[in-house]
Amino acid sequence: MKFVVLSFLLLPGFFDRELHTTLPECDVVPELNKGVIEFVNTKIKKKVGRGECWDLANEALLSIDATWDGRYTFGKLVDHKTECVYAGDIMQFENVKTVIKDGSRTDYQEFPHHTAIIYEVKGPGKYVLAHQNTTFSGKKVGLSDFDLATVTKGKYKIYRPVK
Repeated sequence: MKFVVLSFLLLPGFFDRELHTTLPECDVVPELNKGVIEFVNTKIKKKVGRGECWDLANEALLSIDATWDGRYTFGKLVDHKTECVYAGDIMQFENVKTVIKDGSRTDYQEFPHHTAIIYEVKGPGKYVLAHQNTTFSGKKVGLSDFDLATVTKGKYKIYRPVK
């Protein structure tokens, strides 16, 4: 009997505080977030505004008449550890560095001051980001994987669009 209990407790993610992303209430994406994603879908591989990272979030929020400060507070602050994270939420990075190890290869990313839109939630802390002004897509909107577990330095915030 103890073996069964221990096996259950050792399941991956059992103690993960971000299990909320698999709960049924996280399946219903807010309408404003859907509007953000619809906007992004029309802009992939295109330059938005001046091609700066912030321009994508700015124009996406303007397209859905969202309320925000017009700078870097893109709506309601979301605690990704206790709340659902949705496609259409916006991430703001400050001095973030990541280390990604894949076998014998190690990649580093830096986001000194960067804005991105969460395009897809793949799992707890694992997202596909839509952003521009990056090394891989230049001044055009591109998609890339991002895993919070790879962050080694810096801060990030996640915001939910609001009216």
